[in-house]
Amino acid sequence: MKPLDRSFDTIIVGGGSAGCALAARLSEDPDRSVLVLEAGRPDALWDIFIHMPAALSIPIGNPRYDWRYRSDPEPFMGGRQVSHARGRILGGSSSINGMIFLRGNPMDFEKWAQEPGLERWDFAHCLPYFKRSETRAGGDDAFRGRSGPLELEIGPSTNPLFQAFFQAAQEAGLQRVDDLNGARQEGVAPFDRNIRRGRRLSAARAYLHPVASRPNLEVRCGVLASQVLFEGTRAVGVEYLQGGRSRRSARGDQIVLCGGAINSPQLLQLSGVGPADLLRSLDIDVVADLPGVGENLQDHLEVYVQHACSQPVSMQPALKWWRKPALGYRWLFHRSGPAATNHFEAGGFLRSNEDVAYPNVQLHFLPLAIRYDGSAPAQAHGFQVHAGPMNSDARGRLRIRSRDPREHPSLLFNYLSTEQDRREWVETIHAVRDLLGQPALAPYSAGEISPGPAVRSDAQILEWVARDAETALHPSCTCRMGTGPDSVVHPDTLAVHGVQGLAVVDASVMPHVTNANIYAPVMMIAEKAADLLRGVEPLPPESPPWHRHQPGAPS
Repeated sequence: MKPLDRSFDTIIVGGGSAGCALAARLSEDPDRSVLVLEAGRPDALWDIFIHMPAALSIPIGNPRYDWRYRSDPEPFMGGRQVSHARGRILGGSSSINGMIFLRGNPMDFEKWAQEPGLERWDFAHCLPYFKRSETRAGGDDAFRGRSGPLELEIGPSTNPLFQAFFQAAQEAGLQRVDDLNGARQEGVAPFDRNIRRGRRLSAARAYLHPVASRPNLEVRCGVLASQVLFEGTRAVGVEYLQGGRSRRSARGDQIVLCGGAINSPQLLQLSGVGPADLLRSLDIDVVADLPGVGENLQDHLEVYVQHACSQPVSMQPALKWWRKPALGYRWLFHRSGPAATNHFEAGGFLRSNEDVAYPNVQLHFLPLAIRYDGSAPAQAHGFQVHAGPMNSDARGRLRIRSRDPREHPSLLFNYLSTEQDRREWVETIHAVRDLLGQPALAPYSAGEISPGPAVRSDAQILEWVARDAETALHPSCTCRMGTGPDSVVHPDTLAVHGVQGLAVVDASVMPHVTNANIYAPVMMIAEKAADLLRGVEPLPPESPPWHRHQPGAPS
C-alpha cells in the first residue's frame, strides 16, 4: 500500500450532496486542509446528460453515472427486486436526481426532536441551516434564504394541465398554497427546483466548483474507499482503490463519511464498525460492535396514476426523436425550451386520512404519461400524478456480502410489510383518483390508463402497487443519530459511537425519513454538521409560526 505524501486535517469520503457542501464549508478555514475522495467521475461541463434538466432519465441505469443498486427480492412485492439509482459522479445523486427541492414538513423535525438527545434537531434549530443553504426569490423572509449557494427556480407551471391540476386539487378540498417550503405545506403549488437559468444546479456546481481553487482543498475522483483505517479505536486514515485495483491510503485527523445511506454503512461494516456477528462471519476484525449500522433502512415508494389526454396540450410532442436536435440547440445556446425544465414543476401534499398529524402523501404532477427513468414513453398525449405514502412504518436493513468494497451490499426495504403501509397505500390511490376525477380535469381526461379501470378493489390496488411501484430514490436512516443502543452517531457531533475521529454526514443519519424528497434536508444536515465539526457556535433557533393541523379537524 502506497501512502500519500501528506496527511490532511479532514478527509471526506464521498463527493456527493453532503460531501460537496461540507468540503466547501470546512475549507473556508484556510488553516484546515480538506481532501475529498469520490468514487465517480468529475461532472464535466460537456456532459449535457447531467446538466440538461430534461435529460434526467438518461443517467438512470447507466453505469457511467449510476451505482445501479438492486434490492433483495422483496417478500411483500412478489419477490421483485427493486432498482435503486444512486449518483456515481461528482455531486452524487444531486447530479442525477429529479431536481425537486422540498424540505419536508416542520413536523418531521419535531418528530426527530422527540427522541432522546435530538432536542436541537427540531424545526426551530434546523430552519436557520435550511435558510443558509439557499437563495430563493419571493416567499416569506422568516422561512426563505436569500444568499445561499443553492439558487432555486420556481416551476413556471404554464402548461394548461398544471392549471387544471391546481383547480382540481382545490375542488378535491386542498388549498392552493404560496410556498410548499413555507408556513403551510398541505396543499398544492409550483415546486422549488435546483435549476439555475435552465441548467441543473447540483451540489458540486453550487458548493464545490466555486471554491475549487482553494489551496487547502483537494478533490480526487475515480477512487473507491475500501476501509477506514484505525489505530485502536481511533480513525486515522482511509484506504482506497485507484483505478479499481491499486491500493493507496490517506491519513487524516478527522474522517467524515458522506457516502449516503448505502455507501456509508457499507464502509463502516467493511471497516469493522457494525454488528459484530456479521463482521465476524466475514472475518472482519471488530473495532466497534454497533448493531444499528445498516438497520432502520427507510425509503419512499411511489406509483404513476396516468390518464390519457383528450387535448393536444401535453409535453408528449417533445419526446419525438425528430424534435430533439432543435430542442437541444435551443437549450445549448439559449438555456430555454422544454429541455430547460425537469417537467416536475408542481405538486403538493395531502393527508390520506383525518387521523394523521400532518401530510403523509406527496403528489408530483407531470404533463406527460411516462416513467421516471424514461422507459415506456406514451405514444399519445397524457398526464400523471406520482404518489405514495411518505411516512411508512416499514423498516429494512443493509448488510455487506463480502470484504470486497466493489460488491454491492444486500438491501432489503420490506416495502408493503406493515398494516399501516398497506392501508395508507389504498387510501393514497383513492385520494389521487378523487383528485384526477374532479371537474377541472374533465375537459382534458380521456380516461385512466394506469392502473386502469380493472383495478378497483383494495386488494387489486395492493396487487398493482406490489407489481408496479418504484422507489422514489430516497434511501435513508441506516446510521441513525441518537443516544440509544440502536443509534450510530451522536446527535450533537455526528461522531460515530464507540470510536474517535470518525463522523457520518448524509441521509443515513436521519432517524426518520422526511415526508418529501430528501435532497434539501441532506443539505441542511451538511450545513449544520459543518458548524458541529468546526466546533463553532451554532446558528440560533428561529421559530416563525407554521401550520399545525389538529388530527380529526378539517384542513
